[in-house]
Amino acid sequence: MTGDIKNRLWDVIVIGTGVGGGTLGRRLAESGLSVLFVEQGPNGPRGEQTALNDAVFDPVARQVRGFWPDPIKATINGRTSEFFAALGSGTGGSSVFYAATLERPERHDLEATLDRPHPTGGWPVGYDAMRPYYEQAEQSYHICGEPDPLSREPANLATPPAQSAGDATLMHSFRNSGLHPYQAHMAARFLPGCKQCFGFKCPRNCKMDGRSAGVEPALATGNAELLDRCKVTTLQADRTGVTRIDVTRDGQTFSLNAKRYVLAAGALASPRLLLASANANWPEGLANNSGQVGRNLMFHVNEMFALWPKQGFEGASKAIALRDLYFHAGQRFGVVQALGLDASYGEIVHYLNMMFDRSFLANLKPLRNLTRIPAAIAARLFGNAKVFVGILEDLPYAHNRVVLDLGNPDRISIEYHFSDELLRRHRNFRRAIKRGFRGQRLAFLGQQPELNFGHPSGTLRFGDDPASSVLNANCRAHGLNNLYVADASFMPTSMGINPSLTIAANALRVADHIIAEEKSHG
Repeated sequence: MTGDIKNRLWDVIVIGTGVGGGTLGRRLAESGLSVLFVEQGPNGPRGEQTALNDAVFDPVARQVRGFWPDPIKATINGRTSEFFAALGSGTGGSSVFYAATLERPERHDLEATLDRPHPTGGWPVGYDAMRPYYEQAEQSYHICGEPDPLSREPANLATPPAQSAGDATLMHSFRNSGLHPYQAHMAARFLPGCKQCFGFKCPRNCKMDGRSAGVEPALATGNAELLDRCKVTTLQADRTGVTRIDVTRDGQTFSLNAKRYVLAAGALASPRLLLASANANWPEGLANNSGQVGRNLMFHVNEMFALWPKQGFEGASKAIALRDLYFHAGQRFGVVQALGLDASYGEIVHYLNMMFDRSFLANLKPLRNLTRIPAAIAARLFGNAKVFVGILEDLPYAHNRVVLDLGNPDRISIEYHFSDELLRRHRNFRRAIKRGFRGQRLAFLGQQPELNFGHPSGTLRFGDDPASSVLNANCRAHGLNNLYVADASFMPTSMGINPSLTIAANALRVADHIIAEEKSHG
């Protein structure tokens, strides 16, 4: 690290390099602004084709691999446990491990329509204002796929690769059952020899993520620098703005300075950092005059099920999605998509282990090995079944939140309670899946709702009223003139779809606001 990085006044410091931070930083750098990316994890080699692994327990080993190094503490329905969530910590953040399914939400996700009311009345920025940014994000991330036959808002899609014979057979079967499948919208260039690293780090510049579509192009402009293995401990601020950030790197503590700061550490880490940055000017936490920092935490609920094709085929289905149940019978459910997995022994063990780690048995670690027995039985029963997941929208409740763990303030700690409304929709979603896939042999892989800890959102929501939101419509913190947020924290509702494309689109929108602001003051 050169002294210039430490001593320079940057135009913008971006904390976090996932989809939000990477996309925004690239836009700023391409506009000519000086950008410093600050990333807690290592830059790491692109060559390792690894997946997130909750069986790696050593913090150093996890950090080297780009995993979030420490377990999170979660109190769910009053029961507390600790486990490793599906979070990354390195250049690209969690996105380098994601399945790269980036799809647009529907208009009713952002605003009320005549036939589809919005649970909160709507976002402060509507669909038409977001549309050009969705188009730009789809282009930057090389989104390819087929149009959703049920969509009212067509996406900007490149031509996808040819379907596998198995996927074509399965889609034909779905259509014969009255469903409307399409090739899922994937963030990948599918270069010759593509290994389809969905769920893994991509060793080439093929899968598009926060690193390949954001940080690396930003660095190539010459206007951006990356400071990896650098942990932000606090944001220092007076009553009107952030004055510096304090960081540690390789045992050294120092400060970094910029005109503007963008928080993009993720919907769990970003509010934790603001709460940990309380000072005399902000006694309840930075940007927390409303008391809303960390609140309204949402996850999607995964409804995983095994499905047996009417005609057997080899290989896991990877690129099928359906929105037949997205908004169904007046209820907000979500998309159904293939996971790219066979119902194999290893995958079932992994799923059962995740359930074990979040159960009341979590402290009895030796019992974790016993999950292999039901997994072996299930694998024999499932045979050639393919795994699908229904993504059920979560809604914001103030009691679901990120909290500051006073005993270990560096640790992510959350409190979550399943609302009666969510449990009711979960039961109805399962019934709708059974009816929707009537004629297909199907088995659910669990009975209780399973939170998707890779999809947190809502903890720094944007809005027009400073009393009920943390950010304004441009995602600038109320009361702080130079602090912005560009991760999933800003979302006031979780939608029924993977949030990554919306994070990228909003990051472009926020970047354009910062650029315009810089020009007006320049």
